[in-house]
Amino acid sequence: MTPENAANARRLARDGVTLWRRIAETLRREILAGGLSAGDRLPTEGELAARFGVNRHTVRRALEELSLAGLIRIEQGRGSFVAEDVLEYLVGPRTRFSEWIRRHNREPSGRVLDLRELEADRRVAAGLGLRTGAKVVLFEHLGLADGRPISLASHYFPAARLRGILEALRAEQAVTRALDRVGVADYLRQSTRVTARMPTASEAALLEMLRSRPLLSCENVNVDREGTIIEFGLARYPTPRVQIVFEP
Repeated sequence: MTPENAANARRLARDGVTLWRRIAETLRREILAGGLSAGDRLPTEGELAARFGVNRHTVRRALEELSLAGLIRIEQGRGSFVAEDVLEYLVGPRTRFSEWIRRHNREPSGRVLDLRELEADRRVAAGLGLRTGAKVVLFEHLGLADGRPISLASHYFPAARLRGILEALRAEQAVTRALDRVGVADYLRQSTRVTARMPTASEAALLEMLRSRPLLSCENVNVDREGTIIEFGLARYPTPRVQIVFEP
């Protein structure tokens, strides 16, 4: 340890204040003072440990505290970043991913994770108003805003009710355009049910979030203009990156 780092460690430890709390407070002041901007990557744990003259475990505890306060986000395998503004997801009669992201001056994009026909389990069948075991089409999609994961959505469509939906999704790789190809020119949100839970290992990895942070899980039902159910969806959003707001 260099003399300067040793002095840092002694300074942090004085007055009996826990080391990680003093590190967290120092970084908090630097972020709020504008020394680091939204989206900036923080120094690595090793670099911070050297700067403050402490071990990596102490630095990790300080970063976790800043993450819980919403000041930084920790991405597995990538490091820690100053948190950006929370994206408000406005739930109304017409809810579209691309429109939502563009309202926040971000660029929407995405990646198809799964696309296939399968038999509906009890939950999906109930959501679509079908019998258990009926054929449905699954379209699983990772939504991105400026290249960062912001949603993980599993869309289920009734295969018999929407003939050709599997082929349309393969061609378009987007829900609204695929529905238009099979004759659904517009659709509306019938219901949204929101719960909070801890992510699975797979969800945390795809959404680049900590498993110790909750995600928002939304169960959605969409209908066509005649009120016929055309989609049942399960969407997951990372907190505190996304806040759900219901439009009156």
